Amino acid sequence: MEKRGREMDAKLKYKAKKIKIIFFDIDDTLRTSKTGFIPATIPTVFKQLREKGILTGIASGRGIFGVVPEIRELKPDFFVTLNGAYIEDKKGQVIYQHQIDKSDVEEYVSWTKREGIEYGLVGSQTAKLSTRTELISEAIDPIYPNLDVDPDFHEKADIYQMWTFEDKGDDLHLPDSLSGKLRMVRWHEHSSDIVPISGSKATGVAKVIEHLGLKSENVMVFGDGLNDLELFDYAGISIAMGVSHDKIKEKADYITKTVEEDGIFDALEGFGMVEKELHFPQIDIETVEGPIATIKTNHGDLRIKLFPEHAPKTVANFVALSKDGYYDGVIFHRIIKDFMIQGGDPTGTGMGGESIYGDSFEDEFSEELYNIRGALSMANAGPNTNGSQFFIVQNQHLPYSKKEIERGGWPEPIAEIYAEQGGTPHLDRRHTVFGQLVDAESFAVLDAIAAVETGAMDKPVEDVVIETIEIED
Repeated sequence: MEKRGREMDAKLKYKAKKIKIIFFDIDDTLRTSKTGFIPATIPTVFKQLREKGILTGIASGRGIFGVVPEIRELKPDFFVTLNGAYIEDKKGQVIYQHQIDKSDVEEYVSWTKREGIEYGLVGSQTAKLSTRTELISEAIDPIYPNLDVDPDFHEKADIYQMWTFEDKGDDLHLPDSLSGKLRMVRWHEHSSDIVPISGSKATGVAKVIEHLGLKSENVMVFGDGLNDLELFDYAGISIAMGVSHDKIKEKADYITKTVEEDGIFDALEGFGMVEKELHFPQIDIETVEGPIATIKTNHGDLRIKLFPEHAPKTVANFVALSKDGYYDGVIFHRIIKDFMIQGGDPTGTGMGGESIYGDSFEDEFSEELYNIRGALSMANAGPNTNGSQFFIVQNQHLPYSKKEIERGGWPEPIAEIYAEQGGTPHLDRRHTVFGQLVDAESFAVLDAIAAVETGAMDKPVEDVVIETIEIED
């Protein structure tokens, strides 16, 4: 029953309109458990949800002390920790806590000793280990590095959760005397959480919802592990990460991509709850990192910043051809004043030229690049027919206001540039933009080339020659 993909049915999208709070698991949901990687889109998610008035929460098996600083910096409104046993709001006020009875803790410790297994004890603000072994370190260090050993910790502090450390796996069961009060939730091949039988992330989240005067239909949750099962039953909308346990995927309303693939952003964008934050490198061209191409012509130099991140194949093609001397001595064969200058065809006819890929290659359109004045763009003979030919947009005057261009669907900063400086918006999403002129001197050379006398087929009467193209990586 695979529900992954960008297609969300209308019913689910309708349900999403009722969402007032979103809870996220930490490990392999907000961050990868092995490396601690957090996608750059996650702060954007939290910021945009906050702006929309949607609350956020963490729902984790971790203790509050195990919430890594990068997660705290996201400023979630609630921390449901220790599988629902301990809850704080963003101000550090305790919303709910549920300790395990001292006698049950003592009985659990005695049972581990009988079983010949090791244990961990988790308080509200720290946790301790019964001992330190390789097996324990392997399980616990990725979550809580540097925990101390204190087998008697339960005598000094309230205990909210316990751990098993063993290699018995699913064959291990709590004794009957405890199984009516506590349950075991496996989270690692060598470790399980021991939590109150009624305790789960779901009961914790329900406490927050009660506190806020909301209903379960107002809750959306993201998770990946078995300790999210009850939460997936409880929430109005449940979303499983791409790496989730199969049982979680079965329960989920929607399966998104993995952490590394921006799964959270991807799902929320699908629901219309977040939008991609766009950055337009052409606007702040001086500050953009990247290679510079200098097209040396018999009319002067054109310095161009290239955008390999946005158009990797196109830039790689242009750079390789330039370095091979492919463009040396080639003319600008088509020049139309107040439009563009076009070159890159060794035959000088507009009919030749080929890419480093041997064949024509696909377009690389970006939401962040546009055919504004000074843009370096690929010439083509229709979709996905790129070879070696390129043009530089020269047009200085558009007969439209910024408002009119915005109404046409262009982003506000780009509409402003089009209105003030010119360009060719009708070529957007038809021709791959992959560079931008960087300085006033280059624009002066561009305008000088555009002003030359042309004859049939817009070919200059006197050749405008590319002497060479130098690349500064």
